[in-house]
Amino acid sequence: MPTLFERIINGEIPADLIYEDEVCVAFRDIAPQAPTHVLVVPRRPVQALDDDLDAALAGHLLMVANKIAVQEGLTGGYRVVINCGPDGGQSVDHLHVHVLGGRSLAWPPG
Repeated sequence: MPTLFERIINGEIPADLIYEDEVCVAFRDIAPQAPTHVLVVPRRPVQALDDDLDAALAGHLLMVANKIAVQEGLTGGYRVVINCGPDGGQSVDHLHVHVLGGRSLAWPPG
């Protein structure tokens, strides 16, 4: 069964896409935790950070996260988060990078 993110990538579920290339897509989170909350998702189904992830894909996702931060005007800083597994807060079994910003972010995150 395809994940929610695979269905978004395949165009089966609408999303506010703000970036896409041959490796990944980026779209606004439907339950934002900050004024800017974008998810960067690889097109290839990788379940989690501890799954079949190679350095090229990981690097590309982080570079796109930076492009999104610049595109969104997050000049005061931003946070990049990758949750892994249920105890890490991962709610969709498809690797995704959160880009959060637009306000001061507290630490520890929760």
